[in-house]
Amino acid sequence: MNMIYLASKLSFFEPATSSFRRVFRHVPERAIRRRVIKHMLGQVDISKRQAEISDLVQKAGFASVEELADRFEVTTQTIRRDVNRLCELGILRRTHGGVEPPAPASNIHYSTRQILNLPEKQRIANLVASKIENNTSLAFSIGTTPEIVMQALTANEKLSIFTNNLNVAFSASINPSFQVTIAGGRLRHGDRDVLGSAAQAFFSNYKVDVGIFGVAGVDEDGTLLDFHEDEVAARQSILANCRKSYLVLDHSKFGRSAHVRGGVLSDVDAIFTDRPVPPAILSGLKGTQTRVYVAGTPRI
Repeated sequence: MNMIYLASKLSFFEPATSSFRRVFRHVPERAIRRRVIKHMLGQVDISKRQAEISDLVQKAGFASVEELADRFEVTTQTIRRDVNRLCELGILRRTHGGVEPPAPASNIHYSTRQILNLPEKQRIANLVASKIENNTSLAFSIGTTPEIVMQALTANEKLSIFTNNLNVAFSASINPSFQVTIAGGRLRHGDRDVLGSAAQAFFSNYKVDVGIFGVAGVDEDGTLLDFHEDEVAARQSILANCRKSYLVLDHSKFGRSAHVRGGVLSDVDAIFTDRPVPPAILSGLKGTQTRVYVAGTPRI
């Protein structure tokens, strides 16, 4: 059974289609936001006109109530009711004289990221899984791509899993031969992970064969970027306490912005992605020991 679907059926996990307000408050890229909204609007109770209003505002960046009323040939009162519904869901927000997309604040909500570039992440996960033997110890970071890598590993035997990612722990728990150890600390509800000093100390207590982690983005100079200092600290703790380090990320992360620096690409032993690394970023790996693996293509 698809693990994202299964997770959505358990009360411990929030369904991917709930809490629009939390989801879209945290979507920084307009193009990604439009894709996510288009996918998810079909899963909530809104009218065709409301869906069209959402799409129009996402593309234009702003629309007044009067413009929308003229466009759809209805009264301003009707448009205000539509706008109220979309704002309640967090898809739009009111501003002076009209509505606009919600302002970005941080990373995309976890349940939203689970549906973005899913086939690409699965190809990456299968490639990583092909490198992992039975009886291997692994540390997993937060993030959807590490979670999907864990799902691809569930057919293995006798893996030892250390993680601060409850999604990873849940996926690993379906295989009774796995030993799963979870970090203690402060739970971040939306992402279902554990961060803080306790999580950092957790990884430093172990020496694992492979560390598997993602990032929010990679700058053109190869700098690894995340949205929170605690995310960087936990990832760096994994990096310092593994024999091999695997960075897993889909193509959308290259050139994506986030504001907390946390190392560079050449810090890791291997990069697993779904498309060739952009030349400007790849050039920074010349003369390093970092290997690049592109899912579905020969090794670089």
